[in-house]
Amino acid sequence: MRMYRAPRRVTRALYAMGPREDRAIMWLMIGCFLVFLSRLPALQRMAVETGTDFQRDTVYAFFSLLFIAPLLFYAIAFILYGVTRLLRPAATVYGARLAVFWGWLAATPLALFYGLLVGFNGLDHPGTALVGALWLAALIWFWINGLIETSKKI
Repeated sequence: MRMYRAPRRVTRALYAMGPREDRAIMWLMIGCFLVFLSRLPALQRMAVETGTDFQRDTVYAFFSLLFIAPLLFYAIAFILYGVTRLLRPAATVYGARLAVFWGWLAATPLALFYGLLVGFNGLDHPGTALVGALWLAALIWFWINGLIETSKKI
């Protein structure tokens, strides 16, 4: 909950722990697994409405979120590192990964709520769209604040 109130303070404390790749990948994988869980209600709704194979879709979602998505997040972190490095020369690659991976994990409560709403209300419901927009806004907010904090001159 502290991340939603003071994202820079939380990121600063995490960054002060020193570079630990195992911790960073753990945050990323836990975040990806929680987002996978958030997809299950929507997959079940789609299976009931359209008759698609729930088991097959679950396997596809699992594979894409736990094997493909982490690779994409590494690419996103590297791109954001490059952009941040242009604006703030003190930026580090680990700092960018920490900001992106931790921001992803910190935004997962909204992802879980969004997945629940997609399962109950569908994608077209205004409340579902609002929570999805809040999730995206929180994710971007966490990433921006994390990148700013991890690229400060020491």
